[in-house]
Amino acid sequence: MSEYVTVIGGVNMDISAALTAPFVPADSVPGQVTLGCGGVARNIAHNLRLLGHEVKFVSVFGGETFGEMCWRECQAIGLDLSLSERCEGMRNGLYLCVNDQTGDMIAAVADTDIISSITPAFLEARMDAINNSALVIADTNISIDALQYLIDHCTAPLVVDTVSTAKAPRVIKALEQSQTRRLHALKLNLQEAQAVTDCDTAKAAAERITALGVKQVYITMGSDGVYCSDGTRQQHFKAIPTRVINTTGAGDAFIAGVAHALIQQIPFPDCALPGMKAAHATLLSLQTVNPDLSNYCH
Repeated sequence: MSEYVTVIGGVNMDISAALTAPFVPADSVPGQVTLGCGGVARNIAHNLRLLGHEVKFVSVFGGETFGEMCWRECQAIGLDLSLSERCEGMRNGLYLCVNDQTGDMIAAVADTDIISSITPAFLEARMDAINNSALVIADTNISIDALQYLIDHCTAPLVVDTVSTAKAPRVIKALEQSQTRRLHALKLNLQEAQAVTDCDTAKAAAERITALGVKQVYITMGSDGVYCSDGTRQQHFKAIPTRVINTTGAGDAFIAGVAHALIQQIPFPDCALPGMKAAHATLLSLQTVNPDLSNYCH
């Protein structure tokens, strides 16, 4: 088996505001603003590095200052960028979020037009390296056509993170258009699962998704824990009690923890437990990726 994981998707410059006073609409509120490299796929890749994995990161970076900053930061944490590309004349992905005093998100805006550069042709040129991975993870920042291409052509186990309610339908459409429906695992939060299935409960949503051919479904439900299904076995894990400092990045850590378990061949549904531990670690951190992650997952 290959020794590396390939992660495909978005890399953003994150501008995050943490309020230190109650939110007041249409007014300036005291808080702390931080700037750093983020993006769902990049965060997953970073978490996997902290868990000891070699990671090939497949993304597109802007040609301006933010793109250079993100490129250098990805190199600094040890990501292999040989399959990524700098796009001169294009703006790097940007993500702006505002969190309240408890760490819960009030609002966020994602400007990720550059990711449309990841086309089926872009992926085709890299498929030999992608297919030699121990595991491949993609986020739904990439297009329906790119997701469908991966589903039909990726021979390594493929895991997809749905990112948001706006982008989650992309993977369902890709599956419906796919000839193989070869998707090992799909991770959604409850709102995303409800949005793509029109089902009220995690159980009903998981049943509908596994019927599309997805082997494993993980639905995160915040303080209500995680619901997992492989079509025949179902498990609801209670949440790990925690004091939430910041919710941003918890889902990215979860899927990295699940991937870590899958590579170690931890059986379903217990492979969700390292994911929950990784998410728990992130909730306790002011940073989107907890630098002490490995202390929680081993």
